[in-house]
Amino acid sequence: IYLLTVIYGGMVVRGRLEKKTNRIVEVIISSVKPIQLMMGKIIGVALVGLTQFLLWVVLTIAIYSGVMNVMFHGQTQQEKMQTMMKANPGMQANAAMMQKMQGQEPNMADKINDVMESINIPLIIGMFIFYFLGGYLLYSALFAAIGAAADSETDTQQFMFPVTIPLILAYVAAVNVIENPQGHVAFWF
Repeated sequence: IYLLTVIYGGMVVRGRLEKKTNRIVEVIISSVKPIQLMMGKIIGVALVGLTQFLLWVVLTIAIYSGVMNVMFHGQTQQEKMQTMMKANPGMQANAAMMQKMQGQEPNMADKINDVMESINIPLIIGMFIFYFLGGYLLYSALFAAIGAAADSETDTQQFMFPVTIPLILAYVAAVNVIENPQGHVAFWF
């Protein structure tokens, strides 16, 4: 989310600066309000970011499905039945008991499948979209203001650093939070 926010926020700054230096804005402003122009740029770039995220989700699902098909391709009918029982969350305990009763240890594919099924994918996707849009809309509005205030690319770099300090600080703090989620850094951030 950090990288996407900075990359797409930078696109807003560069687009705003390009229109300003080429004097395109003077022609465009004669037909639209400045707020419409800014919102069009911000929403357009946000849709590009969400499209990229959607492609990541689709490709990840396709790769996961392909790998699982390859791993389960040579299974017997009984093994396929056990795998299908594992796919149903209510039947997972029964499938594990059946394997223990039959003296079989779960193989690597079963372990991977169990881990993947324990992840709440819709929640993760929803939270990513929520936090990406929230962060992107905040920072792209700030970056658009910087693009409007600056006259050259070097000026924008000077103005962008103070705006990105909270992003960088949060990214650095995340390393400590991952190592110690119950610590003081996690609490205060």
